[in-house]
Amino acid sequence: MEARDIAEGRARWQARYDAATKRDADFSTLSGAPVEPVYGPPSGVDYPGFERIGWPGEYPFTRGLYPTGYRGRRWTIRQFAGFGNARQTNERYKLILGAGGGGLSVAFDMPTLMGRDSDDPQALGEVGHCGVAIDSAADMQVLFDGIDLAGVTTSMTISGPAVPVFCMYLVAAERQGADLSTLDGTLQTDIFKEYIAQKEWLFEPEPHLRLIGDLMEYCAANIPRYKPLSVSGYHIREAGATAAQELAYTLADGFGYVELGRSRGLDVNTFAPGLSFFFDAHVDFFEEIAKFRAARRIWARWLRDEYGATEDRAMWLRFHTQTAGVSLTAQQPVNNVVRTAVEALAAVLGGTNSLHTNALDETLALPTDESAEIALRTQQVLMEETGVANVADPLGGSWYVEELTNRIEAEAEATFAKIREMGSDGTITSGILRGIEDGWFTSQIAESAFVYQQAVEKGDKRVVGVNVHTGTVARELEILRIPHEVELVQREALAGRRAARDSVAVKAALDRMVEAARGEENLIPSMLDAARAEASLGEICDALRAEWGTYREPARF
Repeated sequence: MEARDIAEGRARWQARYDAATKRDADFSTLSGAPVEPVYGPPSGVDYPGFERIGWPGEYPFTRGLYPTGYRGRRWTIRQFAGFGNARQTNERYKLILGAGGGGLSVAFDMPTLMGRDSDDPQALGEVGHCGVAIDSAADMQVLFDGIDLAGVTTSMTISGPAVPVFCMYLVAAERQGADLSTLDGTLQTDIFKEYIAQKEWLFEPEPHLRLIGDLMEYCAANIPRYKPLSVSGYHIREAGATAAQELAYTLADGFGYVELGRSRGLDVNTFAPGLSFFFDAHVDFFEEIAKFRAARRIWARWLRDEYGATEDRAMWLRFHTQTAGVSLTAQQPVNNVVRTAVEALAAVLGGTNSLHTNALDETLALPTDESAEIALRTQQVLMEETGVANVADPLGGSWYVEELTNRIEAEAEATFAKIREMGSDGTITSGILRGIEDGWFTSQIAESAFVYQQAVEKGDKRVVGVNVHTGTVARELEILRIPHEVELVQREALAGRRAARDSVAVKAALDRMVEAARGEENLIPSMLDAARAEASLGEICDALRAEWGTYREPARF
């Protein structure tokens, strides 16, 4: 790019920066030296390829979505939490918010993630163990008791039964007296990544996509600030994918959902701003920063050039980040504090919009209050003490980071081409469905995981406390244990609610929902009515299982 064009770009950025709201803060180094809000090539110097780097808040958004970077608004501290029953998790949420957390992120237990009630035989021994048990809208009320849902952003990490859980969240907000049209938050809903990596589905792909399309339509029309779909790369990476695979498969899934929205007749400029992303921040510091920068650039280009977006907000890739659970070690777990801090710093330097930092004991159990506080304080030290929020994209222009960004982008583009080739009609969606059916995604991830594990076992990849520096004076950790009584109490509460509700109204609401499922009517209103009548999650999901069937992954060797 010629020096004249670079100077014009800087002038555009400066005008937007001057017009934007900034935080009232000290933007200087620890020694008191002032720092600029962004840095770029020296004045009067040509910089080949700078159009792919650009300025913050300007296409292709490599350097961030906003001209102010974190000077306008710092990332949201959104700690992921959920365990036991709704009352116990509610207490943890109040602790997080009281200690400076900026938003909530709900972790559900395995029965809830699979659309099962706590008294389902398949739930035995699992209730409340990896997240909170939610059986009905009444549980959701307890979960957010004393927390203003109209005043806090809430993320819910669930995909298979995401839509009925979302309806229960809406009912809980109604019962608080909230104006539903003002709610703000994110629902994961990403079913593609379940077939690719996490394996928590209810039906075959097509009925799930029907539900997702209905949700996208409903939110666009009725709850415009709420993001009905968070495309998740986190679970793909945790399954063993490389950084480039995580990026490519996640963005391909996102393109599939864009194609879904367009197939429903939705305007890409209207629904695309409601899509968000969820990435893993692993321990390879510079590779992760490059991944996040490449993600914004790729998404902006595809939304503009492939899908016809004309508004900046429709081209923005907004994303939440969680530090890598798979990087945590059971050996010398205190070392995990360091790993998490490095990963969190990579997410921030990559421009994340919100962040969860894992606790040091999460490889062993759900975090204790103390370890959860350390995880929260890790973010707060980065935010308040390090100066990383003073300058937008501070590593932009680094020869190493820019080369890594370009390399990951190229690998992702090659993967998109392969996915399109696998499909029958040239769409990304068709290729994804074929890749799921053939086991292509899972085999690619399995191979990457195998290669990495071999490298660890040979000592080529060194992990402190595992295959190097294994001596320690550390004592065994005290971990959080979920007693069996939690399951018994939850089952009793569910039985009591079933006995107290109007069973005729429940059956009528479920029958109406199934009738809607047989046609083309949007399912959200009828599912909301079922949630209002206190139909349980299992009852709603079982009614749809009876209508749509279930899905079993083909055996592969």
